[in-house]
Amino acid sequence: MAIVKKFSRVAFVAPLLLFAGACGDGAKAPQGAASNGPPGGPLTASASAPISESASAPPIDPAVRAADTVARLTDEDLAGQVLMPYAYGGSATQVDAGAAAGNRQLAGVNTPAEMIVKYRLGGLILVSFTQQDPTGKTNPTSNVENPKQVRALTDGLQAAARQLPAAAPLMIGTDQEYGVVTRITDGVTLLPSALAMGAAGKPELTEAAWRAAGEELAAMGVTVDFAPVADTLGAAGSAVIGSRSYGSDPKANAAQVAAAVRGMQAGGVASALKHFPGHGHTSGDSHDELPVIKQSAAAWRAQDLPPFQAGVQAGAGLVMSGHLDLQAVDKGVAATFSHKVMTGVLRGELKFTGVAITDAMNMAPAKKWPAGEAAVRALNAGNDMLLMPPDIGAARDGILAGLKSGALKRERLVEAVTRILTLKFRTAATPQPDLSVVGSAAHQQAVSALDAASITVLRGRCSGPLVSGAVTVTAPSSRELARANLVKALQAAGVQVQAAGGAEIRLVGYGDKPIDLSPDAAVTVMMDLPGLLAYAKSPTLLATYSSSKLSLDALAAVLAGKAPAPGKSPVAVAGLPRSACVK
Repeated sequence: MAIVKKFSRVAFVAPLLLFAGACGDGAKAPQGAASNGPPGGPLTASASAPISESASAPPIDPAVRAADTVARLTDEDLAGQVLMPYAYGGSATQVDAGAAAGNRQLAGVNTPAEMIVKYRLGGLILVSFTQQDPTGKTNPTSNVENPKQVRALTDGLQAAARQLPAAAPLMIGTDQEYGVVTRITDGVTLLPSALAMGAAGKPELTEAAWRAAGEELAAMGVTVDFAPVADTLGAAGSAVIGSRSYGSDPKANAAQVAAAVRGMQAGGVASALKHFPGHGHTSGDSHDELPVIKQSAAAWRAQDLPPFQAGVQAGAGLVMSGHLDLQAVDKGVAATFSHKVMTGVLRGELKFTGVAITDAMNMAPAKKWPAGEAAVRALNAGNDMLLMPPDIGAARDGILAGLKSGALKRERLVEAVTRILTLKFRTAATPQPDLSVVGSAAHQQAVSALDAASITVLRGRCSGPLVSGAVTVTAPSSRELARANLVKALQAAGVQVQAAGGAEIRLVGYGDKPIDLSPDAAVTVMMDLPGLLAYAKSPTLLATYSSSKLSLDALAAVLAGKAPAPGKSPVAVAGLPRSACVK
């Protein structure tokens, strides 16, 4: 069992009374370091240094502490707490000229730390851009590299947050869904995609893997993971969701989502269900347009709602609103801005009491209005936190203007910040693991078991080696890493691999088309949504749903005849069974 230690989170576990006492005794609190501060004058911090566990009184209930904190915050403090932008630079305080220029354009400051202090931010999202990422359009930069760098970055961000009047931890989020949407890839234990978990069909393995993921994220200083994806795929699928979903069966998805929530939060990271009220039965991409959910109310409740309900019942800390038009409930209005959806359904029907956070506000449907007006509309709909506003100052100023004009009631803002602080204080009470847990043998073992359970044969033999003699592994040029990893795994399994002339094993993945298939391949393997296999001519067809190293290790064991293929495709593939080997 990995040793866990208390690190920067300890600074926020001490009761609020200690903070108040320190200020009341005339102790001088450090000032925020950023220039161009927000309205209301200079900042004074309630606490700036870690408080030792031995000096702490018994912890106050997070909800009580949140209410006490909110009672002493100004309007400017409250407005900042509901904002979660991104920032440029891999360090909180030291950035290069390009990152500084990006931060100046976004927020009028040079560094992420200055951004936190200037706008009194409640959160910050860590981002990364890759060509193979369907969410990459909203991520204009990358500020994550490896576990050590991310931990140093988050430590620095939390140090900046300690300068704020709220004296609350910063909510640090990221999109670590695994599969095609994975922000931190270097040095971590990579889980397979959600669809692979659905293929395994074993929630207990999903929970164990997500607990490992939660511990690794917590060790790096991430406090919120925008996962799991709770969307149920419709018959036509959803290109932007695809393998990010657990599958097309709402009951099975509900069990998987609940397991993911339990595992992640047991690991010390708050889980965010997305994309409420469901992105799986849409054909559009909410990054570019307002997709329409055309199901009847009854069909939507039967098909899309169960995984969200299960996640809420499992205790998910957050729910992310989708920029989606749920016509059966509030036709023509994006759910993010719909009181009927975000308050009537989420709060009223599902009884969700946690933090509702918007999908990125720099996506097209949310940019229908100026940033300030959009912020007020989203809060009034029932969202508590605004993710990635396109103009941080305008969003903050719009909230303050809304308070002044009455367009936004202060009670609504107080409610939102109370929920945010309650979650942050609760998460911060969990001891932060040491970085040594990242990539540990125990985590690799937990995830490997899940990968092994996911491998699916859709056509071909069910026992013994699936190829005989020497093999040659091929793939589109964009999949060279996966190809090389499979070559190594096959060699380790005792399979002879040669550069050319062997039985061809063809790898294809996310975004590939029928033209990327090889008509001469003895084996075709799909590393994403398996629909492409309907066009493959190979006598043997497999799906891993993922291109992670551990997924390919599991695939190699099946190809070598050293392991069965117990998985079943969680989505239908034209002309093929869910499994050729499992009933």
